[in-house]
Amino acid sequence: MMSLSFKNRIALNYIVGTGLLVLAVFSAIYFIVKLTVYNHIDENLNIEIQDHLKELRIENGKVIFMDAEEWEEREHNSVDVNPVFVQFLDLNKKIIEKSPNLKHEKLIFHESKEHLQLFDTKLLGNKIRQIQVPLHIKSQKIGYLIIAMSLSDSSKVLDNLMDTLLITFPIILLILFFLARFFAGRSIKPINDIIQTSEIITKDNLKTRIPLPKTRDELFTLSKTINNLLNRIEDAIEREKQFTSDASHELRTPLTVIKGTLEVLIRKPRDSKEYEEKINYCIREVDHLNSLVDQLLLMARFENQKQNIHKENIYLNAVILDVLTLNAEKIKSEKINVVLDTSEDFYAYSDNYLIVTILRNIISNAIKYSKNDTEVKISLSRENSKINCTISDQGIGIAMKDLESILNPFFRSDSLNHSEIKGTGLGLFIVKRMTDLLQIKFKIESEIGKGTKVLLVFDEDDNSLK
Repeated sequence: MMSLSFKNRIALNYIVGTGLLVLAVFSAIYFIVKLTVYNHIDENLNIEIQDHLKELRIENGKVIFMDAEEWEEREHNSVDVNPVFVQFLDLNKKIIEKSPNLKHEKLIFHESKEHLQLFDTKLLGNKIRQIQVPLHIKSQKIGYLIIAMSLSDSSKVLDNLMDTLLITFPIILLILFFLARFFAGRSIKPINDIIQTSEIITKDNLKTRIPLPKTRDELFTLSKTINNLLNRIEDAIEREKQFTSDASHELRTPLTVIKGTLEVLIRKPRDSKEYEEKINYCIREVDHLNSLVDQLLLMARFENQKQNIHKENIYLNAVILDVLTLNAEKIKSEKINVVLDTSEDFYAYSDNYLIVTILRNIISNAIKYSKNDTEVKISLSRENSKINCTISDQGIGIAMKDLESILNPFFRSDSLNHSEIKGTGLGLFIVKRMTDLLQIKFKIESEIGKGTKVLLVFDEDDNSLK
């Protein structure tokens, strides 16, 4: 079966509904006209009955139905409008008198019809409207009166009306179809624009946008929504390209350094001390490379992995102590004073692996960027069923203009002036993504030369106070 276009389906659905409505209206018109015509004829028949019953009398013991001259005159006056047929019958249904216009014909008495019931029948093949009335004089039944009127003219009017409606109906539907198709085509023009625009959009051409309709209707909303979606897709692809470029650069740099160092070593013989120095240098670069790969894998793993979150009760005090133990050598060598302010045990309800990763990145950064003989303070406190974790240092600090940028991948604030501090620029980006994933509040405050303060707000375990 051939599928209709969207425009034709709209037009078809429209004319089906409209056609049913027009059919109902036409039917109502026809039946109203028919009812009006029949009511008019029925009223005339009732008037004729009353007139003839009034003229019925007895003279010299004989029943007089109507004077012949008066009957001729009445027939003459009504024949051109709508002839009235009158017939009197005795009790045996034999004709006593009848109107001159019946001539050699007669009206048939229908036994099955009730008295005073109006019904349709035929006379000489023509439709007539007939009524049968019993005649009484002084409560004595003397016969029957039959009166009929021709329905020929009324039938012609009704037939002409029916023919007109039947001819008009398909013409109206056809006109409505083409009108609906025309206006449907204009209405769905924005959809065609969407289709045409979508066909020319590729990964290398994301700048094109769908023109917005002038009318702010559902299609305007659809076009605007698709444009917003394209904006988000374009931003995501641009970030993906930038991330891929930055990741390639960051991976290539330590590999280039390692390769260059090894090439220098094999050019000529060197003493064991120089070999040891260069090899240790390469090992540090490999460690840096491993750290970078681990963080990249971590980002890929939790990019859209909300369904992989496994929440449980986490003993924050122990997690912080474990992180400090991992950084013990750095803390000792830099003579950093770490202050852990926890007045009680604190339990958070979250994903253990992600929480450990978040705290390791933040605490490691606080230690890494701290100056010698300074303090790093880690405090835990409770506020309105939330646990506040504050990590502050007295390190080099972050410029105000870089506070937002440091959450971008591979961005390192003032890295040229602090080239001795190794880093990938992924730590805070990962922290931001994970805190968003876990719906943990994450806030950074910093000032150049004074240090950095990080605030984390965890959901408290409901059973921690029991």
